[in-house]
Amino acid sequence: MWDYTDKVLELFYDPKNQGEIEETGETGVKVATGEIGSIACGDALRLHLKVEVESDKILDARFQTFGCTSAIASSSALTEMIKGLTLDEALKVSNRDIADYLGGLPEAKMHCSVMGQEALEAAIYNYRGIPLATHDDDDEGALVCSCFGISESKIRRVILENNLTDAEQVTNYVKAGGGCGSCLANIDDIIRSVQQESAAPNLNNYGVKVATEIVTSKQQALTNVQKIALIQKVLDEEVRPVLIADGGDVELYDVEGDRVKVVLQGACGSCSSSTATLKIAIEARLQDRVSKSLVVEAV
Repeated sequence: MWDYTDKVLELFYDPKNQGEIEETGETGVKVATGEIGSIACGDALRLHLKVEVESDKILDARFQTFGCTSAIASSSALTEMIKGLTLDEALKVSNRDIADYLGGLPEAKMHCSVMGQEALEAAIYNYRGIPLATHDDDDEGALVCSCFGISESKIRRVILENNLTDAEQVTNYVKAGGGCGSCLANIDDIIRSVQQESAAPNLNNYGVKVATEIVTSKQQALTNVQKIALIQKVLDEEVRPVLIADGGDVELYDVEGDRVKVVLQGACGSCSSSTATLKIAIEARLQDRVSKSLVVEAV
């Protein structure tokens, strides 16, 4: 018998926001849907969002879930959490936030909160017309668990985001290894690999150490190669994911001394606030992470 919190049981017996949202043609409003899981695997969630186009605010959220007590409670909790948020704010909701809202979930049921997070991402990406190649192309990575169709990149993601340390935890979060069990050894290898990568210094393609300690409050002098490598790293890991989530992108074009030339793409290229994107989203971040003297300009 699972030890469920009172909040989990409350939302299971009396779920909030159950059902679907249909497109009615209402002016200034759009409906988005994200679907994760499959009935064959035991759990499936379809999440519907009603979004105010002008503000990107979630006016309503509803769910249709096939699954256990935790799946229904997690889905209901998610809809309660995101109503009133903008899409960007909603994207910051993690599976851990969902579990915390419920007062915790049994370890073996944490995959239900992960399913909620992924359905939310799917709905928002569908709304924005962005291909659902989230977090290092989860669906395109090497398949590790054939029973549940879980890729290596998805396993790496959940290990990193939740600080998992053994294969049993991975099974609890994404079900990988919970079928025939033949992939458990591979999961152990992935965990060791992630731990080694986290502990090892970060090297760029030239073998230059570009770990966080390179950039200190004293702004240590960087060689030109180090500077370019660090600029590219910050753009790839901290800037591009934010822009891509909003339909845009940025590409490093050239670096001339302290002048960083970039190409704005997608929605960013035609956006009337592209100057703000350059100065706030890109220049300020590079000045903080690389050098205070950097100036970013579009080409």
